[in-house]
Amino acid sequence: MASPLSADRLLAALRAEGVNVIEYGNWRTHNRNHKGAWGPINGVVIHHTVSSGTDASVRMCYDGYAELPGPLCHGVIAKNGDVYLVGNGRANHAGKGDADVLSAVIGERALPRTTDNNRDGNPHFYGFECINLGNGADPWPEAQLDAIERVSAALCRAYGWSAASVIGHREWTSDKIDPRGFSMNTMRERIDRRLEHGGRSGSYTVKAGDTLSSIGRAHGVPWKEIAAANGLREPYVIKPGQSLTLPGKPAPAPRFEPFPGVEFFKSNPRSPVVTAMGRRLVEVGCSAYGSGPGPQWTSADRAAFRKWQEHLGDDPQYCDGWPGRKQWDALKVPKV
Repeated sequence: MASPLSADRLLAALRAEGVNVIEYGNWRTHNRNHKGAWGPINGVVIHHTVSSGTDASVRMCYDGYAELPGPLCHGVIAKNGDVYLVGNGRANHAGKGDADVLSAVIGERALPRTTDNNRDGNPHFYGFECINLGNGADPWPEAQLDAIERVSAALCRAYGWSAASVIGHREWTSDKIDPRGFSMNTMRERIDRRLEHGGRSGSYTVKAGDTLSSIGRAHGVPWKEIAAANGLREPYVIKPGQSLTLPGKPAPAPRFEPFPGVEFFKSNPRSPVVTAMGRRLVEVGCSAYGSGPGPQWTSADRAAFRKWQEHLGDDPQYCDGWPGRKQWDALKVPKV
């Protein structure tokens, strides 16, 4: 049974993953623990705020409102990738969901379809609200998606989970649609790549005579990053026998754009990913554009992708213009 992280350990885990953390208000003691259990911890839920503006969104998630007091999550992920910590403990974010989904998360299995809202998720999940209007048109900047990836990987790494422990709110309950505008399957792929190839490089046991500077020089890591990763503050005292987390290099950026999921395209997105896809379709001789391509998904994009599906020789039932994973991977859309 996984116990909640202390405030210092949570902060250190996020910073070790390269997250730009901003501590908001009295987040360390801001929680709803007096209303119920906090733990055992089993996973992470990603939300969108249905709001705009960083200051107003963070304040809303910290304070909550009359019908639902705050904190409404543990962290708020801004458009620029900054992460505001607003709570530490039980938060009003997950609500009722499907017990079978919780079992799948615990077992790190494929998620079942949500059919019942028969289990309180607030004791079991960390929650992160991402600033987005949730209308399918509000863009998701790469800095924000990168922060979601890093936050999720940090918690997975702290608990020894895989990315299967990270779910969207809509995957927890049939009553919600968040996060809308990107694919959670694609996000889990990003998280797994980070867990496998990037992030922390290990730990180091302090020896007599060591300083943060000497440890940093020996491992090629700035000493301030080691301090941040371990929650150390001035005067930065370390002691022999102490175990320190050593931040590693971030995962290499993928060469091609990962498959954003068919839901992304069906949400009528406006995104540079759509432009990159269109340009690639033109390059391979599958254009259906009178002008463009541009960032707004249109019927011309769907017609062009249908040409690509036919070019691949796919069965007619799979040539509907909606991108599938294998078809997308074969197109090799450059990373944007």
